[in-house]
Amino acid sequence: MENWRMPDESEPHQRTWMAFGASKKVWGGKLLPEVQRNLALIARTIAKYEPVSMLVREDDYELAKKLIGAARVELVECELDDLWMRDTGPVFVVGANDEKAAIDFNFNGWGEKQAFNKDAQVAGFITEHSEVEALETELVLEGGGIEVDGEGTAIISESCVLNANRNPGVSKAKCEAELKRLLGLEKIIWIPGIKGKDITDGHTDFYARFASPGVVLAGYDPDPESYDHAVTKKNLSILKSAKDAKGRTLKVITLEGPNKVRKTYENDEFAAGYIGFYVCNGAVISQEFGDSKADKAAKEALQKAFPKREIIQLNVDGIAAGGGSIHCTTQQEPKQ
Repeated sequence: MENWRMPDESEPHQRTWMAFGASKKVWGGKLLPEVQRNLALIARTIAKYEPVSMLVREDDYELAKKLIGAARVELVECELDDLWMRDTGPVFVVGANDEKAAIDFNFNGWGEKQAFNKDAQVAGFITEHSEVEALETELVLEGGGIEVDGEGTAIISESCVLNANRNPGVSKAKCEAELKRLLGLEKIIWIPGIKGKDITDGHTDFYARFASPGVVLAGYDPDPESYDHAVTKKNLSILKSAKDAKGRTLKVITLEGPNKVRKTYENDEFAAGYIGFYVCNGAVISQEFGDSKADKAAKEALQKAFPKREIIQLNVDGIAAGGGSIHCTTQQEPKQ
C-alpha cells in the first residue's frame, strides 16, 4: 500500500484550483457582482506566481473570461453550487516516488446546511481532470478543516470533523486512524472550534495555520463580546503548549483581527480575520480590511513568517461578507 503524505501549502505547487461559482440564489443580487469581482481578482493575483485552473458554469463563462482578462487562468466548464474550492475540491497527497493522488472527502454542504449535489461532484471531476489516482474514504469533512505541516503534524477542529452532521458515531480514535492513513500524519493537535456559529462549524483555517514546521500563525479576536474571543483564547492556550510529531514545542505567532472593517459589505457573517491567507509559489495572498494599524501588523507578521515570499494584501470584502476568506476559495495541487 502506498504511503501518502499531504504536503504543506508552502511546498511547490503545480497549480491552484478555484471555482467561479457564486450564484444569485446563494449570494443575492446586491452582493453577487462584488463576489465575482473578488474571485477574478484572487485568480489574477495568484496567476502572477503559478497557473490557476478555475471551474466555471457554462452560463458564466464569458463573464469570468471578461473579469479575469489576459491572466494565466484556465477556465474549465463544470456544474457548481458555490465557490468554496477549499471545501469542495479534493485534497491532494503525494507518494515517496512522486506519485500523486486526490482524496474525495464526501462534501455534504457542511452538514447539509446548503445545496451541495453539484459541489459533491467537484472533487471527482478535478481528480479525473488532473489524471491522478482517486483515494476513497467514508469520512465526511472539508479541506478547510485540515491544516498540516507536511512533516506528520495536523491541526484539526473537533467541531467540524467530530460532528454528527458529518460523521455520526465516528469516534475521535477512528477519525484519527483514517486521517493518519490518508494524509501521512503522526500527530493531530485538536482544537475545539465551535459548532453552529458559522456554516462551517469552525474550520481550522479561520483559526490556525502552519507557516513552516514548528511555526503556527494563530488568530486572536480581541472583542470580548464576540463568541470567537473565548474560542481564540482557548486555541492559543492549546497551541502554545502543544508539541508536533517531531517533539518540537510550537512557536505561535498571534495575528490579531481588525478592530473595524469597511462598512460597505459588513454584516453578521463577515469573516474579519487574517488567518485565511493563501500560500502560493513565491507569495502569500492575504486580506486587508481597511483597519490600517491591524492590516499593517498582519502584513509585517506574515512577512516575518514567510521571509522569502512577497506578501500581497487584497480587498475581498464581498467574500468576507459570505463568511469566507481567500484560503476558502482556493485548493493547491502540489507538484509531483
